[in-house]
Amino acid sequence: MYKRDIYTVLKNKRIAKDVFCMVLEGDLSFITTPGQFINIEIEGFYLRRPISICDWDDKTITIIYKAVGSGTRAMSNIAIGTKLDILTGLGNGFTISTGNKNPLVIGGGVGVPPLYALAKFLIKNGITPKVILGFASKDDVFYEEEFKNLGCDTYVTTDDGSYGIKGNVVDVISTLSDYDYFYTCGPSPMLKAVSKNTSCSGQLSFEERMGCGFGSCMGCSCKTLTGEKRICTEGPVLLKEEILW
Repeated sequence: MYKRDIYTVLKNKRIAKDVFCMVLEGDLSFITTPGQFINIEIEGFYLRRPISICDWDDKTITIIYKAVGSGTRAMSNIAIGTKLDILTGLGNGFTISTGNKNPLVIGGGVGVPPLYALAKFLIKNGITPKVILGFASKDDVFYEEEFKNLGCDTYVTTDDGSYGIKGNVVDVISTLSDYDYFYTCGPSPMLKAVSKNTSCSGQLSFEERMGCGFGSCMGCSCKTLTGEKRICTEGPVLLKEEILW
């Protein structure tokens, strides 16, 4: 179930290389769980832009996005006070597994944002996860301090070694032995690597290009044990055990 409404831009600020944080004010009643996303109508573009929700409270939504195409570059120039037509409450998010007390939260690039709200939810349930954040280089790093401020042990990797641990998130996973579950979001190659290099169960949030964003076009399907699942509706979060790589 989703809702279409008008939201006001309160903030739109660059926080890393080509990465922006936008805060929106409006109706949040249809946002219920970490891992859901919103779909934003941008003036001059036919298709909406799906963006994961980083955080929300009683009045505002925080999203973090990377300006990589014409649509998101246009988003980066949206002024404070602008009114945006947005679909909220899209997708099935993460399910908090309270039976697992030592989870890993693993994010890659712009897959990091939805994991912030997830970490907050876990902590509210008495579970403080270890956090692994993977980026290409130092200029791409964001939200390290925000996770640390939640009280999470936070590891940062960069492909080129310009910041944190040289390597990728799997290199950190291989050094840890006390985890019993994982939650992850990022590009498909990273999700596949995490899935194949963990012995426990977990939940994976997929990043996919979407046409409609609410299940009509079948353009974002993923192969699973029970058939094709739409990332925008049955996902974006799927269980490790059901995915056919």
